[in-house]
Amino acid sequence: MYAQMVKSTGQAVRTRDDMTVEERAFQDRIDRGEKIEPKDWMPEGYRKNLIRQIGQHAHSEIVGQLPEGNWITRAPTLERKANLLAKVQDEAGHGLYLYCAAETLGVSRDELFDMLHTGKMKYSSIFNYPTLTWADMGAVGWLVDGAAIMNQVPLQRTSYGPYARAMVRICKEESFHQRQGFQVMLTMARGTKDQKRMAQDALNRFWYPALMMFGPSDKESVHSAQSMAWKIKMNTNDELRQKFVDETVPQAEFLGLSVPDEKLTWNEETEHYDYSEPDWSEFFDVISGNGPCNAERLKTRKKAWDDGAWVREAMLAHARKSRARREAAE
Repeated sequence: MYAQMVKSTGQAVRTRDDMTVEERAFQDRIDRGEKIEPKDWMPEGYRKNLIRQIGQHAHSEIVGQLPEGNWITRAPTLERKANLLAKVQDEAGHGLYLYCAAETLGVSRDELFDMLHTGKMKYSSIFNYPTLTWADMGAVGWLVDGAAIMNQVPLQRTSYGPYARAMVRICKEESFHQRQGFQVMLTMARGTKDQKRMAQDALNRFWYPALMMFGPSDKESVHSAQSMAWKIKMNTNDELRQKFVDETVPQAEFLGLSVPDEKLTWNEETEHYDYSEPDWSEFFDVISGNGPCNAERLKTRKKAWDDGAWVREAMLAHARKSRARREAAE
């Protein structure tokens, strides 16, 4: 999900004969399952790949607040409003943890935001789709956060220490988000006929975009095997997508809703569901900036950045004055 179209700087996995002494020692640590820390030596390709993946992950958390934020004031009950507000607040915290993890690799937060605003760094394609009804808040929590968890739980074992540790708390909070979304869908699916229709409509619109969250098919993915060897990425796109389908279809059946895929069938031989591939031309179109809400999302983020300039400037000025007073006192 958070490595959609992340192009690795390393190409094919290098053999030990092609590695330097430092690279061989580094790979040995990875193979032993050791965590790499900020002050440790690391190949430049490893550092750059991490910056790309963690940066895209952080941006996804921040932009991910936008499809839900506009429903806070329109939530049907005070309890729903409080739950959604808490969830959006959690997403802001997730972004903060991840930006901090990226900064340990020598990239500033200003640089990361500049890459987001100029289109040099992406965020998850799912957040370029509109949320049209309250049922979408349930679908986002159930499907989108469910897909995120599929990707994030393995990342608790990723080789870079700050990233792996950030994922521990993020995964715990995301599990609550998924349960919250499923509970919204359950309430609507067992409500009036109109409410159940809304729930089914939300599932229909978010099913395939949720499958796209894991990135393109392995045969089309630009992600190199080197990131797998470095344990920056723990599973392939297709592995995660299959696991998501296998676990989510029974949940839909429990809700009494239909997954919008006529080819969806249980395969006794493989013990997995066979399912239809998403429309990958749509995926690449959205990633390229032509999705339903791409322009709106970036415009909103840029405005927030510009509107907050005075806060950043004030904090920097305060820090400079505090430093000057300490130096004068010494």
